Amino acid sequence: MMIYVSVTELMDCLCGLIQGRTGSASFTGAETSFEMTFRKMAKGIRVASSSGPVAVVRPAVLARTTLSAAEELARLHLDGLPPDGVADDYVAALKKFRLTVNAC
Repeated sequence: MMIYVSVTELMDCLCGLIQGRTGSASFTGAETSFEMTFRKMAKGIRVASSSGPVAVVRPAVLARTTLSAAEELARLHLDGLPPDGVADDYVAALKKFRLTVNAC
């Protein structure tokens, strides 16, 4: 179930960056040591992990790729969750992130 909490947090952290309200964002997976940082640069958004740079991508590409993966996770597995706050939070974050991506 922590994957849903983590993806919810990832979408929330990327919203400000994609909308241009912030120049950087940091994400740590729920109950893990996995972390990513995102920083706006002239060439796009620099994605890095604790072990170093991963990629530089255009904001729209990062947004669409994240949205696609989050929608697939929901489509394939969300119905299997017990009805609780986690599923509701995920759906709410997905709707908000979808609006953000569509505005890009």
